[in-house]
Amino acid sequence: MGLDQSRLSGLPLFAQMDVQDRARLCRGAATRHVPRNGTVFRQGEDAAAFFLLLHGRLKVTQVTPAGAQIMVRIVHPGDLFGIVKALGRADYPGTAIAAVDSLVAFWPTPAWETFLAASPSLALGALRMMGQRLEEARARILDVSTAAVERRVAHLVLRLAEQAGAPEADGVRIDFPLSRRDIAELTGTTLHTVSRILSAWEAKGLVRGGRRTLVLTDMSGLARQVEDTAP
Repeated sequence: MGLDQSRLSGLPLFAQMDVQDRARLCRGAATRHVPRNGTVFRQGEDAAAFFLLLHGRLKVTQVTPAGAQIMVRIVHPGDLFGIVKALGRADYPGTAIAAVDSLVAFWPTPAWETFLAASPSLALGALRMMGQRLEEARARILDVSTAAVERRVAHLVLRLAEQAGAPEADGVRIDFPLSRRDIAELTGTTLHTVSRILSAWEAKGLVRGGRRTLVLTDMSGLARQVEDTAP
């Protein structure tokens, strides 16, 4: 299935593109529906394509040299991912799995240079997006190295609420399935520690959660958790 350029017009990365350039870009793309728990690509596979998430959420995991599987990032609508050519790799460094029913657009990996050449504003946007991703990774490493666990967890859930928050009567729900194990992997701690923190926050009225759901019921209170546990 091809890509309708109307799907790109609402995404910040493509908003400044000329209509003709956007149409040319769409002609080189295809789309694919990925059902919940379906895989876009697997770690170690030859990187035949790079992707743009149009709808849904993806979780990217990696298997460490020790054999442990950890989650390394969440892919949100409008994000480019699987861009191994920009990293000087030939294979995918992780596995991308749909957290909910999702729709991706994709281009052959050799088209990356054409993708960037399609528009100066698009090239700048793509580079800015990759820079933001590197900055998020740097901040995450710094958090894991220096910040208290409560602060790391609060940082994560506040950021996810900003990126994927759905307002509800009593707060903001993170709008995709998120388990306590997911939170533990994303913050570099243990499932037991995350369970203890979230249970304490629930008792204080800061969050409300289920098996794979999380609602932030007191955003300002969670922000104070970040401030109170700062080094």
